Amino acid sequence: MKGKRRKFSAAFKAKVALEALKERESLAELSKRFEVHPNMISKWKQEFVENSSLVFEKEKGPAQEPDTETLYARIGSLELEKEFLKKA
Repeated sequence: MKGKRRKFSAAFKAKVALEALKERESLAELSKRFEVHPNMISKWKQEFVENSSLVFEKEKGPAQEPDTETLYARIGSLELEKEFLKKA
């Protein structure tokens, strides 16, 4: 029976890729230390190097637009609550 596929967080991948870029340890040593196959470390390192220029991108898109319907509904409920509390 096969085990479940492990999922790694982006922070963990970045940590491993940085350690691989430092080249203080071999891939085999890093593989044992982080319990990840050497091919995965190489892949993460390559992706890290390829996408490193995105960190310095000047153009920042607008933040995610808030859902206006939800916000208007919340405002309405707060207005009703305020009116109720005024009467009390």
